[in-house]
Amino acid sequence: MLIHVDVEKTMVSRGGRFTLQAAFSSEEEFVVLFGPSGSGKTLTLLSIAGLSTPDSGKIAFNGRVLFDSKNRVDVPARHRDIGYLFQDYALFPHLTVFDNIGFGLKRNLQWRLSKEDRRRVQEHMEVFEISHLARSLPMALSGGQKQRVALARALIRKPNCLLLDEPFSSLDTLLRRKLREELARVQAAFKIPVIMVTHDPADISAFAQTLVVYDTGQVREVKHYLKKDRQPHASVLSLPLSGSVL
Repeated sequence: MLIHVDVEKTMVSRGGRFTLQAAFSSEEEFVVLFGPSGSGKTLTLLSIAGLSTPDSGKIAFNGRVLFDSKNRVDVPARHRDIGYLFQDYALFPHLTVFDNIGFGLKRNLQWRLSKEDRRRVQEHMEVFEISHLARSLPMALSGGQKQRVALARALIRKPNCLLLDEPFSSLDTLLRRKLREELARVQAAFKIPVIMVTHDPADISAFAQTLVVYDTGQVREVKHYLKKDRQPHASVLSLPLSGSVL
């Protein structure tokens, strides 16, 4: 993966004014955006996905320009070939597990999936070990099961990159540890680069090949790690973890 981000965006609300100035590049397969809540990590992720438009700057992935304010390039989100896992998983409450996973395969006014697409959904359920939940609705699922369904849905369209917004934040400590192992397995199986937002230092140790440290809307530090060196530095751990999520 080769990701380049250099963007600026100002947001104004009744609560005040927030300016994001994010600049980093990485050639690694796993990038972790780390910092306190409200520091701009999620806003950066939304900008990469095309779900938020920066005021200025440039975003490029593997040599393909996704956004360039100077040259008026802004590729629509649906054409960026990027999978996005929202913090709350954003599953459709009225659709079964099978239909949630298959939703992204539907085209235009298509009502039913083709035989080939139904086979792909079945294969993804088997990979994530949720075949027995095919007819279940999201309300009947545990947090870990919801995450598996959301990952399967994000990956079924074979995206070029997977964006994860605090994927373990709503889970207890033991389940976080288990799902970190599962995420590592999934990344290896699908051979897909990942950019993750987190404020949990344990995610740095587990995943970070490139660590991008945020504070008050700015990238303060970019570090590149070998696996044996993925222990967060004391200056990283000292960042406050409070505020609103942007």
